[in-house]
Amino acid sequence: MSNVETNPSELICENTSGVAAVEVLEPRDVPLGGPRAMTVRRTLPRRSRSMIGAWCFADHYGPDDVSVSGGMDVAPHPHTGLQTASWLFSGEIEHRDSLGTHAVVRPGELNLMTAGRGICHSEVSTPTTTVLHGVQLWIALPDAHRDTPPAFEHHVPGEVRLDGATARVFLGTVAGETSPVRTFTPLLGAEIVLEPGARLALDVDTSFEHGVLVDVGAVELAGTPLARGALGYVGVGATRLHLTNVTDEPARVVLLGGEPLGEDLVMWWNFIGRDHDDIVRYREQWQEESERFGRVEGYAGDRLPAPPMPTARLRPRTRP
Repeated sequence: MSNVETNPSELICENTSGVAAVEVLEPRDVPLGGPRAMTVRRTLPRRSRSMIGAWCFADHYGPDDVSVSGGMDVAPHPHTGLQTASWLFSGEIEHRDSLGTHAVVRPGELNLMTAGRGICHSEVSTPTTTVLHGVQLWIALPDAHRDTPPAFEHHVPGEVRLDGATARVFLGTVAGETSPVRTFTPLLGAEIVLEPGARLALDVDTSFEHGVLVDVGAVELAGTPLARGALGYVGVGATRLHLTNVTDEPARVVLLGGEPLGEDLVMWWNFIGRDHDDIVRYREQWQEESERFGRVEGYAGDRLPAPPMPTARLRPRTRP
C-alpha cells in the first residue's frame, strides 16, 4: 500500500533494541486517499519506536464497510529498499505491479512484494468485497540487499494448533512451523487467534525484538493490557512471550519480530534510502517515469505523483 499522505514527514528509522519489558504503542489515525479516504491505524513508525527488527511500517485497517468507505483504490506508486507484506482478515485486494504480476490478496494468504532497486504497483479492493479488514506491513531491506531485483511471492500458511490458540506463520518460525518465504534479515510474522480466556506461553528467539498488534479483542502481553489497535513491544532478551485473552470472545493478534537491523534509514513517502540524496534521486526518477520503476498495466487511471520534497535536508539520525 502506498503512504499517500499529502504532506509526508521525514521518518528516521533509528534502530533501538530496549529491554525485555512491554512498551505500548498507541495507533494514530491516518487518512489514505481522496475525498472518501480510507482511515488506517498506524503504529509504526513513530518517534519513540521506529522499527521492530526490520519491520518499519504497520498500518491496521477495518473492518470497513466498503459501501461507506469506498474501499481501497491506490493508484500505481513506487517503492525502493523494502518489502511489502499484505495480510487480510476479510475482503480481497487486486494487486498489479510492474513485473507483470496480477494477483489477488485473500484472507490468510501472504503476498510479499520485494521492491529492491525499484518497483511500482497498484492496489484495489475487488467488486465482491463488502468488508475490508487487514494489515499492511513494510520490511526494510539491509544495505547489502537494498538494490536487489524486484520480486513477488505468494504463500498460504497452514493453521498450527497451540495450547488455547491457533497460528498461521507467514514469515519466519513460530512453534516449530517455518514459512518458506525468503527474507533478507531474520524475521517473524504470524497471525494468532486466542480462545476466550486463553493463556499462551510462546517460546521465542532471544536475539529478536517483538511486537504484538491487537486486531480483535483485548489481550495482556506479559501482564500489560493491550487494547484493540495497540502494539505491545518487547525488546531483545525475552525467552518467552506470555499472551492472555482477557475477554470471553476469541482475540486475534499479529505477532512481528526480528533481529535489530542495526542500520539507520531515511524513509520518506514510499522510499527507503540511506540519505537525502537517495530520496531526491528516487523522487526525480519516479516523476520522470524512469525505467527504474517500470509501469503497471491494467489499472484504470493515472499513477500517483510524488509529493514535493521538504525544504529542509533529510538527515539520518546517528544511533547512540
